[in-house]
Amino acid sequence: MIRLGTKQRLTVVKRVKFGIYLSEGPEGQERVLLPAKQVPEGCSVGDRLEVFLYRDSQDRPIATTREPKLRMGETALLEVVQVGKIGAFLDWGLEKDLFLPFKQQTKRVETGEEVLVSLYLDKSGRLCATMNVYEALRLDSPYQEGDQVRGRVYQVSDNFGAFVAVDNQYSALIPKRELYGRAPIGEEIEARVVKVHEDGKLDLSIREKSYLQIERDAEELLRILDSYEGALPFNDKASPEIIRRETGMSKNEFKRAVGRLLKEGRITIGEKVIRKVL
Repeated sequence: MIRLGTKQRLTVVKRVKFGIYLSEGPEGQERVLLPAKQVPEGCSVGDRLEVFLYRDSQDRPIATTREPKLRMGETALLEVVQVGKIGAFLDWGLEKDLFLPFKQQTKRVETGEEVLVSLYLDKSGRLCATMNVYEALRLDSPYQEGDQVRGRVYQVSDNFGAFVAVDNQYSALIPKRELYGRAPIGEEIEARVVKVHEDGKLDLSIREKSYLQIERDAEELLRILDSYEGALPFNDKASPEIIRRETGMSKNEFKRAVGRLLKEGRITIGEKVIRKVL
């Protein structure tokens, strides 16, 4: 059976002026063309070739000896070369660009941008790209708790947090409680592995270990105070929702940062205000 989006070893069953036909064996019913310009020198009927299978510009199954940047079941970072009326087109190393429909985009993409995608077959049996890569991500990462990793945010959930592809290939999540500020789709982040689940999925944190994070949060709070011209219109008794919305911190994180700055004499607290000491 010829499987689009994969590499297969097929047998040369017929030579024609415009290329060779390949099949799974001499009696195979399914045949696919390898164009003449890609036929290896000295190739004969009966030889076996490893080829990648996709569809050409006329939607006919075709073989290529070129190496694609993405295969079925994998993920890859591909460049957007064009945006049209119904979607975008990506460079995946083959003559025909890969189509990324608008409905498979988790955010609108732009020409020149690199996007993380996987392959799927649409209802017409054509290979297309999707930014919904969850099912294609691997569960066999080499990372352990405490390791520092780099990954790309590919989806954000109000309930769960930010979904991340570590090294653009391993499944990971920054749980909502560990999410500091905003994590836009497509952003590359550095994080620490805080848990490796039995199924291989990773939990990440973009927050430092507590004693380092307090210092970082304190500096962030000073920056926020500057944006409010030195006076924040709420204090550490504000609701967790207000604190999270305005600072990206949990209430406990905010209170620890306030405590650090109070101890250092860098802020004062009023009934409904925090002021920076000038």
